[in-house]
Amino acid sequence: MGIRSRAVVDVTHMLQEPGARDFCVSFHVRYFLSASAAYTGRESLKIKATIERLPGGMMIVPLMLGCFLSNLAPGAPQFFGSFTAALFTGTLPILAVFYVCMGATISFSATPQLLKKGGSLLLTKLLCGIVAGVALGRWLGVQPVESGFFAGLSALAVVAAINDTNGGLYMALMGQYGKPRDVGAYAVMSLESGPFLTMITLGVAGLSAFPWPTLTGAILPLVIGVLLGNLDRDFRDFFGRAVPVLIPFFAFALGAGINLKSVWQSGLLGLLLGLAVVLFSGVLLFLADRFTGGNGTAGIAAASTAGNAAAVPALVAAANPAYTEAAKHATILVSASVVVTAITVPFLTAWWAARHPARSDS
Repeated sequence: MGIRSRAVVDVTHMLQEPGARDFCVSFHVRYFLSASAAYTGRESLKIKATIERLPGGMMIVPLMLGCFLSNLAPGAPQFFGSFTAALFTGTLPILAVFYVCMGATISFSATPQLLKKGGSLLLTKLLCGIVAGVALGRWLGVQPVESGFFAGLSALAVVAAINDTNGGLYMALMGQYGKPRDVGAYAVMSLESGPFLTMITLGVAGLSAFPWPTLTGAILPLVIGVLLGNLDRDFRDFFGRAVPVLIPFFAFALGAGINLKSVWQSGLLGLLLGLAVVLFSGVLLFLADRFTGGNGTAGIAAASTAGNAAAVPALVAAANPAYTEAAKHATILVSASVVVTAITVPFLTAWWAARHPARSDS
């Protein structure tokens, strides 16, 4: 028997083995896909990486996209209807899911050091919001400024911008300049997420009262997520992976409700709001960090506005219609604060950490 005949017989016997045909089919599919990729000669477009180069990009870019589309084609949601319309108007359902998933990432097993550090920064953030709410509440009440340079500014905008820390930015900065326990402190600080603390702050400031069912409803999705994530670690991993995925979707829906004319008018005011958040909350957070044994770096790193804070004004207005007018402008101002603080805080943190490096935990 020749060499070629023996090879044919050997291959025939191989194909009769269990699983051999599945292997061959899998091999051919993989070969076809790799050959197709080589044929096209194209690499994957780095769209996501490009968006993430912008501070808060996964929040800001979809938000602006929704804003442009809704202003250029305001009748598009009604024209297409169904699921397409829901993408433009489904802010609240998406956020409800987001807070369940966010809550699942919060652990009960925080050590006393984490509770001390995270608790002090959380309470300081809350105190900053209350002080700002009381001061602006006496001047403005619940309504925004109607005219002049400060047109659109409201207590709601300022409190929402102050109350919620950019967790990803904080953990990245403390991973580089701080201690492991500083990074872990965000497990406690993440309780800031959502409209609950903002509602509490506005209530304490005497600006409005929210009935207890409304307050409970504002925090219930987060609590459900916390319980699920702590009862079953698989739930924590499962829901936790969805947190970054949901951000661009609720951001797009938020942007769809923004008027571009208002964005243009609020540009410089949003810049100043972001700088005010860094200066005002940064000083108090710095002192809180020093008081709990830190060198102040964690306090500076926490003086930012979270991307999802831009959703808070709409949620507060949904709970209390008295804030409807303020929420229209507050979303724009808070979005601007997200970008400004995300650019400013890393520079300040790096500058301070270079002069006061963190000591080892050992």
